[in-house]
Amino acid sequence: MTQIHDMSAVELLAAYKSKKLSPVEAVDGVIARIEAWEPKLKALYAPDFGNARKAASESAKRWQAGKPQGALDGVPITLKENIATKGVPMPLGTAATDLVPATADAPAAARVREAGAVILSKTTMPDYGMLSSGRSSFHALTRNPWNLAWNPGGSSAGAGAAAAAGYGPLHLGTDIGGSVRLPACWNGIFTLKPSLGRVPVDPPYFGRAIGPMTRTVADACLLMAELSKPDARDHMNLPPVSIDWSAGPLEPKGLKIGLHMDAGCGMPLEPETRAAVEAAAKLFATAGAKVEPVAPFMTPAMLDLQDLFWRVRSWVDFSALSHARQAKVLPFIADWCRGGADVSGPMVIKGIANYMAIRAATVKATQPFDFVLSPTSPVPTFPAEWEMPSNDVNRAMDHIGFTLPYNMSEQPAASINCGYTKEGKPIGLQIAGRRFDDAGVMRLSRWFETARSAQKKWPEPPK
Repeated sequence: MTQIHDMSAVELLAAYKSKKLSPVEAVDGVIARIEAWEPKLKALYAPDFGNARKAASESAKRWQAGKPQGALDGVPITLKENIATKGVPMPLGTAATDLVPATADAPAAARVREAGAVILSKTTMPDYGMLSSGRSSFHALTRNPWNLAWNPGGSSAGAGAAAAAGYGPLHLGTDIGGSVRLPACWNGIFTLKPSLGRVPVDPPYFGRAIGPMTRTVADACLLMAELSKPDARDHMNLPPVSIDWSAGPLEPKGLKIGLHMDAGCGMPLEPETRAAVEAAAKLFATAGAKVEPVAPFMTPAMLDLQDLFWRVRSWVDFSALSHARQAKVLPFIADWCRGGADVSGPMVIKGIANYMAIRAATVKATQPFDFVLSPTSPVPTFPAEWEMPSNDVNRAMDHIGFTLPYNMSEQPAASINCGYTKEGKPIGLQIAGRRFDDAGVMRLSRWFETARSAQKKWPEPPK
């Protein structure tokens, strides 16, 4: 029998409806799992189990009466700490932030609460969300449940670790260059970085998206049906459209699929990752897709300019802090921010133009295809204590050559596990679609989920 903490949201909702399980039992089961893992994993920030149990009790009464509040009623969920929840401060991963309680729920938090989801906790992130790591000057070091010596990735570090460890079925993260897809890759879970504006964000920013982080594609679809509802606070919010998020798998037969194996920049592709992604592509070809190579469309200069642009943006915020607060920022991030000091106005304009150049290059290269497959990351996970896969502030963004382009082009891109290294490190397959075809990416991911080889059992807490 499936343990409660391993049940999907779809399974929990069916069990509630049939009265085989109550939300109270589900929440208690997940909290027990968290208590077994969390002393070592450190994935949570501001857990609120008391109010979660109260919410579960109210949900149980609604289910007993046959009147659930919404599509997620009674399902446990965590939210990344930079997604505001009323009354909870947002440290943004850094000890330099004033801890001021949020005055209102952010759009994503409001939607899941309205749908009846039970918010268990927030999850950890690195300083300002600018690391692909579980390192933070505010939070304890977040580790990877597959092996506590490994990194969970970031910046949605706690969310990725929590999903793999069984902290309930639903988790929310944010992504501006790969921050849901990279931890999904390195924790062996599923995620979608939606088209820009599909999920309202407050405040919105170039490339920033909020995405579901789950063990199954179906659970991510459940979340997207709620998250994609409009919210006027996001002035970049897409117009409301009717999307059947529950649509079944999309068969590859007849599809034209690109295979993108050379990012054109950053770290070289690690051999085991290459082999796993190529094997995944063969499954699509065997099922009738026409799979063709995609030439590199990023360049080292493009990646370097984007890194510089982000450094300048972060330097503006960092330099506004007092010296005492600057000293509290993680040293790696402080050094990275200083790389944006004294950058000329013309160079900043080049950075903005580079954003558009990446966007144009990505769309041009991928437009001939229905979907594009690639590695999510060129390398598997790395030591837990490192800030980045390179562990080098001068090569901080060398690992995002496959993920970054789709933030700039506003296209949807998912990450789904496609294998493991000999050491047992998960490997992510990125599935990207044309702009606005979020549903297509989800449906093709659902097909691959059924076609891929058997997955390893989820990791267990250390004894």
